Parts: sequence; C-alpha cells; structure tokens
Amino acid sequence: MTSFDIKQLQTELQQKNPRRIIKTALEHFDNIAISFSGAEDVVLIDMAVQIDKDIQVFCLDTGRLHPETYRFIEKVRQHYNIEIELLTPDRERLDVFVKEKGLFSFYQDGHQQCCGIRKVEPLQRHLAHLDAWITGQRKDQSLDTRQDLPEVQIDSAFSIPEHPLVKFNPLSHWNSAQVWDYIEAYQVPYNELHERGFISIGCEPCTRPVRPNEHERAGRWWWESSNKKECGLHAGNLTK
Repeated sequence: MTSFDIKQLQTELQQKNPRRIIKTALEHFDNIAISFSGAEDVVLIDMAVQIDKDIQVFCLDTGRLHPETYRFIEKVRQHYNIEIELLTPDRERLDVFVKEKGLFSFYQDGHQQCCGIRKVEPLQRHLAHLDAWITGQRKDQSLDTRQDLPEVQIDSAFSIPEHPLVKFNPLSHWNSAQVWDYIEAYQVPYNELHERGFISIGCEPCTRPVRPNEHERAGRWWWESSNKKECGLHAGNLTK
C-alpha cells in the first residue's frame, strides 16, 4: 500500500469513470480484492483483469444460493481464467443457529441474524487480511441506504483503529442501464436468473423476481421495509 489521504483521494476520484477508479485503487493497494456476487461485480472484474490479471476475487457462499448462481460463479471463473475464493460460514455457529431457529426464521424475525452468520462473519474474517476491497455498489440501488455512496471511503463497518480498511465503489454513479450496456457490449457473463425477472440476486429464500414498475431491490427481503435492505456487508450505508 502506498501512502494516501482519503479526502484527497475522494476529491480526485469524484465522478471519474470506473476504469480510472479501479486503476487508481490497484496503484495504491497491492493487498486488494474484488467482492463478487452479481452483474455489477463481473463488470468490475472485466475491467480489472485488463489492468492486473492476478486481481484477487472472492465470493460469499452462504450455502443458500440458487443453483443458477453457483453455475454463474463457475462460468466467471472459467471465462476470465481467475481464481475465485469462496467464503463459507463458520460451521459451529451455523449449526447452533439452524438447530435453534430452523431454516426460515428470517421471515418472522428479520434477516440480520442469518446474514450475520452466513455473510457478515465470513466477510469480516476475510477483510481482516486485506487493506482495501472493491464493490459493485451503486447509488441508485437504494435511495434509503446508498444515496450518499462515494467512489472511495474508509469502511466504517469493518475497519478497526489499527487497521483502517478502504472501500472503493467504482460504479457509484452508474445506473442499471449502464451496467447492462457494458455487459452486452463486452459479452460479459451474467447470471441466467436475470432472464427470469430477477435483478438483485441474493440467497434463494430471500430473493424473488421483480414485478413491473418495482425498484430493483424490491425482490430482496421483500417482507421487510426498504430502509433495512442491507445484509450487513455494507452496514455503514444504514442511516436509520
């Protein structure tokens, strides 16, 4: 990692194109990785491998993903000839949780505990060994939780005083149409569920196709209010 000033970097990267942001991120950090799960993340991978073919990529395997998503992960691995590290939940914590509350408790008491075990804790373990990470977040994905999303920030959810973690959001100012224009133009692999009305894709029990005129995040945790639609991976976005 080279020395940097986060405020200066925010000013430098504000409204810049994603390639420029990724290039700057890789110039400043050697120990950096892309978080991969959806269409936006593959766009980032497509851009990043043109700069550094050895870019680290990881994916959260919660054990509850759609079969199509597992096929998608393998498709991306082969297409770019890259390693994708799969992060899995702690077996003991997961066993206790499932024995105590079953497999669908989130419909009654919210998704936070399940996501905490299946997603947040594995991510926290992984990020503890990184200096920075790159996400596919976009502002327009949620007006309730992502409207102030900058191109680069100190990750308030996973930083600790002795180890500040930097998070880059190269697609912050892109919209969904720009993502799909890129996917079509550059023949980027995508999850086949997108062809069946799914837009934002998470775990199988917590994701449904989006209905006409619904926001793209409406299919995630649809039984909960919109200002709670963060699983904890980007908890710093929550304003309420």
